[in-house]
Amino acid sequence: MSSSNKSKLFLHNHPVSSYAQKVRIALREKQLDFDFATPPALGSGAANPSLSSQNPRLEVPTLVDGDFAIFDSTIILQYLEDAYPEHPLLPTDAKEKVRARHVEEICDTTYEAINWAYGEVNVFGRADGEEKERLQAEMKRQTIEIQTWLETQLGDRPYFNGETFGYGDVCVAPIYNRSVVKAPANSKLDLWYQRIKGQESVKTTFGEFEEGLKAFKAMGGAFAKGRGMRREYRDYRLEFMVKSGGLGVVRRGIEDGTVRFGWPEGGPVREKGSL
Repeated sequence: MSSSNKSKLFLHNHPVSSYAQKVRIALREKQLDFDFATPPALGSGAANPSLSSQNPRLEVPTLVDGDFAIFDSTIILQYLEDAYPEHPLLPTDAKEKVRARHVEEICDTTYEAINWAYGEVNVFGRADGEEKERLQAEMKRQTIEIQTWLETQLGDRPYFNGETFGYGDVCVAPIYNRSVVKAPANSKLDLWYQRIKGQESVKTTFGEFEEGLKAFKAMGGAFAKGRGMRREYRDYRLEFMVKSGGLGVVRRGIEDGTVRFGWPEGGPVREKGSL
């Protein structure tokens, strides 16, 4: 699809979601015109017919291009590269493409799960005392290990894409910006971070994140027992909790009816069964 035929895109979005930020940065880098809004009751487990008709998982980001909907941030970026090839984000070299996708995979799974868990513990108060201390120590330790690996992928290049800002940088930027711990000052990763914050697409998206974070932090009691709201524990997020000493968090969430799993949800959890 050439830029002369492009339609106005719409993004089901949340300003704090790292996955939605990734897509917004990509759309801006590709100079595509788009609108965006946050679906009502997003993340609560409540029914949302307008979103479920386009994404059965009821998740953001979900991109709508005319009558066609795409969900999952990685698939959305792949679609944008194919449907709107102007201003490509991926490198042309096959090995560099793989490097960028490796970085995306680690950031979207293992790294994002740590940032998410920080919110569960420190915003929604799902752990305290020794349990909280143990989880926070694991967040820090695992984050440093991932950042060390990321520096090997960056090497001596200014960007994860090489000499210019691109796909790899789009994927790392929102995850690192929300990180539990940042790399040491003047390290390769820190210098990269200072560099990309001057990128207009990143600057705009990070600004939206900061505004959205104010409302997010004010949600502290939203997922308390009896409020009817349920946070989704899925994939690497669930794995982080279990492997890092947070099994009690998961168990209490199921028993209190404040935790749910991915679509389609199982009956015992839906009925507040025990783990």
